[in-house]
This record gives sequence, structure tokens and C-alpha cells, in this order.
Amino acid sequence: MRFSFARFFAVLAKEFIQMRRDRVTFAMMIGLPIMQLLLFGFIINSDARHMPTLIEMSDDGPLTRAIISGMRVSDYFDIKGAVNGAAAGERALREGSASFVIIFPDNFEHDVIRGLKPNLLVVADASDPSAVGGAVGALSGIVQAAMAETFSGPLASLTPSPAPFGVSVQKMYNPEGKTSTNIVPALLAIILSMTLVMMTAVAIVKESERGTMEMLIATPVRPMEVMLGKILPYVFVGYVQTAVFLLTGLTLFGVPFEGSWWAFFVGFNLFIIVNLALGFLISAASRSQMQAMQLSMFTILPSVLLSGFLFPFAAMPGWAQILGNIVPATHFLRVVRIVMLKGGDIGDVAGEFWALLAILIVISTIAMLRYRLTLD
Repeated sequence: MRFSFARFFAVLAKEFIQMRRDRVTFAMMIGLPIMQLLLFGFIINSDARHMPTLIEMSDDGPLTRAIISGMRVSDYFDIKGAVNGAAAGERALREGSASFVIIFPDNFEHDVIRGLKPNLLVVADASDPSAVGGAVGALSGIVQAAMAETFSGPLASLTPSPAPFGVSVQKMYNPEGKTSTNIVPALLAIILSMTLVMMTAVAIVKESERGTMEMLIATPVRPMEVMLGKILPYVFVGYVQTAVFLLTGLTLFGVPFEGSWWAFFVGFNLFIIVNLALGFLISAASRSQMQAMQLSMFTILPSVLLSGFLFPFAAMPGWAQILGNIVPATHFLRVVRIVMLKGGDIGDVAGEFWALLAILIVISTIAMLRYRLTLD
């Protein structure tokens, strides 16, 4: 048979009509590139800036104020306020509300003028090594500018290098600056997100395609009962993945586990259930396995870029942090890092538990409403 342009254009028109009917795929083709462009363009930043910083100021003088003013002007430090005592500073670093605590010792300026070379102490949360280097490196320039501004006239002799005081950096939670110590614990959140959401969504849609879901709908089973019955078997899968992860991370990569096992247990159970509920929601919104896989993949990119997995969360733009707080992986990643690396307990991560619980309630409610529409 000779090539027929009429038949060719008929098939071509059919495919465009099919694409128009498959709204999920069409939205993915348009939405995913836009989403990738915005997230990669705004979020990817290897030079972390605007890191939350607290000041412990035991000496208040012109030089101290000039250094703090220089840090405020700098893009690297975001001064959040003052802190009293080492315990309060350590608590802020452990909870993640601060990345740096700058400590000015007693009689700091008096000792500078007398040539005693006191030390300005910078306590840094080094659990994410990429968030420390740039800010610490910028501090020397800030100090030089503050001295040039403060010391003039008879005190001008104090401004040349080396500085009349030292800057000591104390790296907490990852003093060796190992990338694996930061990345490996966070990988658990990404792995569970990728596998559990997709497995649940595809497995339920597969039943719809085979016709077994219609048999289930014909029974007097309520949406909540179907939801729990479908997702709970995959909780066991999450347990297996978590056990394998912990065994590998602790033995092969030498990742520490400093905190409460009970806090970790509660956190990963909540996170597993949230992901399975999200998979159930995706399955209720999908008409085929292909759509379920596409929507599942659509949730992976925010989990990687907006959760603080690759880049410091505090250095992201404000709108990105708002979106990131909606992502379940963000809260579980904080739980894992606070518990495993910083020695946290239930009290330190209680806020993340409540956030995961709120996300679970919202997702479950929408999933059940969507499933009820399917029944109708």
C-alpha cells in the first residue's frame, strides 16, 4: 500500500484528541518544566546565605556593635536576636532555629585595646557542612571592616592585620565536615517518599484496571476502611526499608545515632503513614497506572529540592520555605537530623510531629472525599 497522507493526518488528529482528553499527562508536560525551572533557578545555591544567627553578648561596646552591624549588612548572617548562656545557644542549634551562635566574651573590647588578643567564639551547626564554610570565610572581612570603622585616631594602630583578637570556630554535630554524615540520614526521607508513594498509588490503580476495585466498591466497605486496609500492608515495607537503611548507615558509613530511639520510632511511623496516604490520594485521582506514576514522580522533585535535603532550608527564599513546610519530607528530615546527629529527644522534635500529623489529616480527608466521589 502506498503512503496515504489522509490516513496519516487521521492518526495524528486522533493522538492530539487523546492528549487533550488525558488532562493529567498534558498538565505534567506543561507544569513539570515550569516547576523545574522555578525550583532549580531559585533554590539551587551552593553558597548558603541568610543563615539564622544568635548573639551572646557579654560585652557591649563600639567594636562589638560594629561587628554585629557588619553581620547584619552581610548576606551571610541573618541576626535573629540575643541568647543568654551556652545552654540556650546549644538548644537553638539543636532545634535548628539557629545555624550560628556568636559569643562575645566578657571584657572583649577592653582586652582588645590592651593587646591581650581575646577570642570571638563562633559556634556553628556543622551538620550541613555546605552552610558553614561561606559564612565563616566572610566573617574575616566583616571583622576587618568593623575595626577600620571603630579604631581611629590613637587606636588606629590596632587595625592592621593580624587582627588584635582571634576568631575561634567550634563546629557542632559534624566537626569533621563529612558530607555523608549530613546526606545519609536525609536519604531515608527521600527513599521512603519515592518508594512508598509510588507503590501505593500504582498498586491501587492496578486493581481498578483489572476490575477488582469494582467488586470492592460493591461491598458495604467504607472509604476509611478501604484506605486503612490498602495502606497498612505497606507499613511493613517501610519498616524493612528503614531497618536496612539504619543498618547500612550505621555500619558502612559510620553515621552516629546520638538521640532518642523512641523519638525516631514515632517520627518514621508518622512519615510512613503520611506517604501511604499521599499514595492513596494519587490513586484516587488517577485513571491509569501511567497517570499514577506521573503524579508520584511529580511529588519527588519538591521532596528533594524544598526539604533541605541538598541545600540549607534557612537559605531558601521565603516563598520556597513556605512551600517546603507543606512537604512531609521537610519535617521528617529535621527529625532524622536532630535525633541522629544532634542527640535530640521527643521534646526537640515535637513541633515536627504535629506538622506531620496536620499534613496527614489534610491528605487523608481529601483522599476520602475523592474516593467517595469515585464510589458515586
